[in-house]
Amino acid sequence: MQHTLKELYLRGKRVLHEAGAADPAFEAICLMQETFGIDRAGLALRGAEAPAPEKVEHYERLLSRRADGMPLQYLLGEWEFLSLTLTVREGVLIPRPETEQLCETAAEFLLQTGKREVLDLCAGTGAVGLGVCTLVPEANVQCVEYYDAPYVCLLENIRRYPQWNVEAVRANVLAAPEGQFHPVDAVLSNPPYIASAVVPTLQREVLQEPAEALDGGADGLVFYRALARHWLPILRPAGLMAVEIGEEQGAAVALLFQNAGLKDVQVLPDASGHDRMVCGKKSSE
Repeated sequence: MQHTLKELYLRGKRVLHEAGAADPAFEAICLMQETFGIDRAGLALRGAEAPAPEKVEHYERLLSRRADGMPLQYLLGEWEFLSLTLTVREGVLIPRPETEQLCETAAEFLLQTGKREVLDLCAGTGAVGLGVCTLVPEANVQCVEYYDAPYVCLLENIRRYPQWNVEAVRANVLAAPEGQFHPVDAVLSNPPYIASAVVPTLQREVLQEPAEALDGGADGLVFYRALARHWLPILRPAGLMAVEIGEEQGAAVALLFQNAGLKDVQVLPDASGHDRMVCGKKSSE
């Protein structure tokens, strides 16, 4: 029996609702777009059409994988962040809207000071570094990533936006930087920050993301210590260090940064009122 596009959409919405999707209608349309190239407006016009069986089979596979907890972003292969469309695939942390605040804070600093040299550590897809460039196109950005899958994804996303001066660098953020790095005006990072014991308790969907992009060590602070110890020295005087944090880590990360010598350390909330960022400036002396 052949099914129409409208029937397939309604089935998808029902399956995703039963699976607990937060917005089953939106997700069903995303899968329809991915499979059949049809959006809501197209569905209204072409809903009575019966697509080819092989297309239906592909849609059903995507629907089944999503219902089983595979993140929508991985199934689509790309996701929006600020005004960017970024390649996203399994093995790479999915960009989240909360991280846009990190880009905006960095851009405000760069525009106010006229500085332009930026380092994005634990870059993943390159969302932070490329996101800064959407707001400050003249920025010069090095995106640092260590693991294979995200590094390949990072390279693809940099190639998507050749109009900006963004470079991918393979390096371990937990180690001291070597000769490929130069002094910068801003060090930014959305590092792994979930305590190791908490990682297995995360939502099923989040557990589909790579553990190395989530696990911040026993207390969730391993990467923040590395940033302060290894990467603060290449930050220029009066430069900005800004990081995303877990909502209960503000005081601990702020103290760590203060003890490292950063000035004007602030814990900044997100739109929901939860602690989301810590930033501070290096002494101008």
